[in-house]
Amino acid sequence: MSIFGIVLFLLIGGMAFWMLVFLMGFILPYWITLGVFEQMRPKRIFEEEEKEH
Repeated sequence: MSIFGIVLFLLIGGMAFWMLVFLMGFILPYWITLGVFEQMRPKRIFEEEEKEH
């Protein structure tokens, strides 16, 4: 029964490790890139609303 516990521990640990690899390798750069493009985009909507009032 202890072998089952060790295998289960390694399975859950391995899934957590690969989830972190996926997050650091794909999701984090994607999130940073979206943030950079959001900062570079001109804020035209707010300027048009201020000019109308």
